[in-house]
Amino acid sequence: MRIGYGNDIHRLEEGRKLILGGVEIPFERGSVGHSDGDALLHAVTDAILGALALGDIGTHFPDNDERWKGADSSQFLSEAGRLAKERGFEVVNVDSTISIERPKLRPFIDEMRGNIAGALGVEIGTVNVKAKTSEGLGEIGNGLAVKAEAVVLLDSKDD
Repeated sequence: MRIGYGNDIHRLEEGRKLILGGVEIPFERGSVGHSDGDALLHAVTDAILGALALGDIGTHFPDNDERWKGADSSQFLSEAGRLAKERGFEVVNVDSTISIERPKLRPFIDEMRGNIAGALGVEIGTVNVKAKTSEGLGEIGNGLAVKAEAVVLLDSKDD
């Protein structure tokens, strides 16, 4: 078994799309990033890459590569899942947390879970997504940023 941890933070700015877990969420501010700025999928991708000891998302999908400009981050997650399978591992579970002051994410959580499960080829029951606020504190609490954290458990298919 292997455990991986990933985190990502993006600045929020007016006029940008807010995409989290592959879901476009109606809001006046969105993530600034080279790709679509999906902090949740970036954190889960990093967690899988970390569990495999394969570096991080920037190693595989550098932000100075034009191929990834505006890219759908589900591509990154699917590739991380493929790398895990190629090395004989399967995703046992994903636990993640999004920290954002607004908007409320509850209505979008199940769709996020489904998108992550779909990209990884696992059952939705193995994926958890939580949403938290920062109680008005710091960059997140002031609505200037969104942060996501994820932990994954991989198991060898040979066991």
